[in-house]
Amino acid sequence: MAYDLEHRLVVGVSSRALFDMTVENEIFETQGVDAYKTYQEQHENEFMKPGSGFGLVRALLDINKLPGHEGRVEVIVMSRNSPDTSLRMFNSINHYGLGITRAVLSSGGCLAPYLAAFKTNLFLSAHEDDVQSAIDAGIAAGIICTDNKYYFDPETPRSP
Repeated sequence: MAYDLEHRLVVGVSSRALFDMTVENEIFETQGVDAYKTYQEQHENEFMKPGSGFGLVRALLDINKLPGHEGRVEVIVMSRNSPDTSLRMFNSINHYGLGITRAVLSSGGCLAPYLAAFKTNLFLSAHEDDVQSAIDAGIAAGIICTDNKYYFDPETPRSP
C-alpha cells in the first residue's frame, strides 16, 4: 500500500537548516568530502545543536499533537549528505524527540527531483541553489539563514 500523503502538509528541510552544522560545513568547504565524512563518523555519538530552522520545524511537528490533527504535518529531511554520514543526524533527531522518520540522502546530488516524488509542499534549506531549484520545479521554498544570531534552546519550556 502506498504511503498516504493526502491531507498532509509535507515539508522538506535540509540538515543544515535543521541543525547547526557550521563546523561541519566549514570542514566540507575547506577540506573536502573525505574530511567531512571522517569528522561526522568520529562525532556520530555527539548530538548536533539545533539550527536556525529547528524551532519552526518543531512547531510544525507540534501541530500533529493537536486533537484531530494527528499526522497532519510530515517533515522529511532532504540532505546532500550520504547515508554513511547521516547517523549523527538521525541520532540528533531521536535525541530531540522530533517525529521525523523519512529522509532523502542524495550523496551530493541535486535534491529537486526528490521534491515532487515525495509530494513536498514546502522546502526549507540553507543552500540557495537548492531553494532556487525547488522554485524552478514549482515547489514553494525558502532559505533558512544560518547566521547563528538566534539560538533555539530545545530545553526551554514552551507555552501551551
